[in-house]
Amino acid sequence: MYSEPIKVYDNNEVRSKMFICFAIPKQQTVKRKAVSPIPLSDRQRRIAEIVRRNGPVTGQDIARELGLTRAALRSDLAILTMSGVLDARPHVGYFYTGKNTLGLLVEELSTITVEDIMSVPIVVSRDKSAYDAVVTMFLEDVGTLFVVDADGCLQGVISRKDLLKAALNQGADLHGLPIAMVMTPLSKMVTTFPDEPAAAAARRIVDSEIDCLPVVRPQGKKPKQLTLLGRVSKTNMTRLLAELAEGKGGNYHS
Repeated sequence: MYSEPIKVYDNNEVRSKMFICFAIPKQQTVKRKAVSPIPLSDRQRRIAEIVRRNGPVTGQDIARELGLTRAALRSDLAILTMSGVLDARPHVGYFYTGKNTLGLLVEELSTITVEDIMSVPIVVSRDKSAYDAVVTMFLEDVGTLFVVDADGCLQGVISRKDLLKAALNQGADLHGLPIAMVMTPLSKMVTTFPDEPAAAAARRIVDSEIDCLPVVRPQGKKPKQLTLLGRVSKTNMTRLLAELAEGKGGNYHS
């Protein structure tokens, strides 16, 4: 605090006054840490799906579907109601509000792995020709073939674009063209593992601008030899998103 005399003009008279100023501290900006939503338990997610699918529904009906007592669900229903996932009305029951839909989607996606959504890979032997690859791709109605050796180890991948480039080469004979001359070799491939989160695999597909990822596992003591277990494609990801939107996420944890 400090003071200094100033002159105040009033009715042509000069009066000396003390002007008191208080040093006001600058307003401080408080940085708030982002608060993560409370993770829901498996049972709470199942309750939310039941209410979303059947609501409005009573607590007794929810308990009956889960094979539990109404008292056992009291704390779960309280958490879901306070977090805004569910709402309750007397003589009506619980209904899904949708206020925390994004949070539930993120929560559900974080628990789904590549193994939960992968499909059977379509393979072709390394000793086949490019023509054989075209026929296999047509008959199986797929856009990607994986090349394996006699032991089932991944050697490479062939896409529609690879075969189209080979066919457009002047004088190309697909019958006599080895697959090894057409495929993308393992050293340049992008892969995924069964226990990787599905969302991480989706991001890799987008960033790499490819249609499909091979799901692999290192073979014994030879980490460079990869056993092909499955494939995860844009179709798998689209199906996952559609089923989550329809409230069928629990199917991946049964």
